[in-house]
Amino acid sequence: MSKKKVVVSLGHEALGYTILEQRDAVQDTAKALAKLVENDYQLTITHSNGPQVSMIHKAMTELRRIYIDYTPAPMCVCSAMSQGYIGYDIQNALRSELLSRGIATPVSTILTQVTVDPYDEAFYDPQKVIGRYMSKEDAEIEIKKGNYVTEVPEKGFRRVVAAPHPLNIVEIDAIRALSDAEQIVIACGGGGIPVIEQNHILKGASAVIEKDSIAGKLAADLMADQLIIFTSVDFVYSGFNTDQAQPIAEMTVDCAKKMIAENEFAATNMLPKIEAAIAYLESVPSGSVLITSLKNIDDVIKGKVGTLITK
Repeated sequence: MSKKKVVVSLGHEALGYTILEQRDAVQDTAKALAKLVENDYQLTITHSNGPQVSMIHKAMTELRRIYIDYTPAPMCVCSAMSQGYIGYDIQNALRSELLSRGIATPVSTILTQVTVDPYDEAFYDPQKVIGRYMSKEDAEIEIKKGNYVTEVPEKGFRRVVAAPHPLNIVEIDAIRALSDAEQIVIACGGGGIPVIEQNHILKGASAVIEKDSIAGKLAADLMADQLIIFTSVDFVYSGFNTDQAQPIAEMTVDCAKKMIAENEFAATNMLPKIEAAIAYLESVPSGSVLITSLKNIDDVIKGKVGTLITK
């Protein structure tokens, strides 16, 4: 039986929000992923990093405040740090779980850079909130540095960064080589490290990339058979959070576009997932996208739960 090449996107629920939560959460996540491997899914894994990169950014900023000899870490470096330690936890937990099931498939993490356009409109209107709450004085210092901040009523100020559209995955050839060798690869974590290419030199960008956007691109670049986006709900819903909420078992790209036009999906939650599904399916029309929860993995494998999107 030929293996089904699948890109899996893990959300916050699969990782937790702190170092200790993540350590515990990845054990359950590894069990679910191992079941996919047992059922002949060839996995390439990507993941979120919102809480983790924010925690790292806070820590590095506070380090600079206490020890003036240290330089604050730019967002691209914080993103790289989060990729490393999340990948470390996932690959070790998954490797151990696979070996306990008699499966010796190698698992590795690739530190992944993703190019973005320096003239992307997102850089002119940053919306992604990160880091600690700041006083007005600290916020003014950030503004003088050329950074953007936003005021959170009764809490203070927080920095905001751009979330530009991904252009190219720099390490895609290495990811593809490992995938073609039937190894499990963890890549493009947290959307990838955003970089701007200038005369063949890659320079880190003060930005973050939406992990759903990169999941769709990764699946398209690998010509994956399926993109599975694990989130907090079993299905995509129409009328979500209303009395008329209804789970959707199947939808087409045209149906998804119609629902987007009708503002059915929350801009910061389900909409990026649906847009990623559409982008992938327009590149790989023979593929499919499954959006569901990781907790019911047995039913996911049996096709009993989740929203299936096709061209």
